[in-house]
Amino acid sequence: MILSYLLIINAAGFLLMLADKYKARKNLWRIPESTLFLTAILGGSLGSLLGMYAVRHKTRHLKFTLGMPAILGAQICLSLWLAGTLRLG
Repeated sequence: MILSYLLIINAAGFLLMLADKYKARKNLWRIPESTLFLTAILGGSLGSLLGMYAVRHKTRHLKFTLGMPAILGAQICLSLWLAGTLRLG
């Protein structure tokens, strides 16, 4: 169940980056940065990061080039800590 959620939220993060890049090129209504970050925080950081670099979107924004990897790193640390806690508990 958790794996399914992670696959879906990461696919969403990837697709949101692609959609926002497309909208930026066409000068259309954009996806708010808060939505992009919220998707990453909710578990889609890897997909968002991959989407960011796949289409070179937001790669000049320090907030994204530092923020997305930081979110991913925090999620990895939290996952490892939880896995260790649950195993020992």
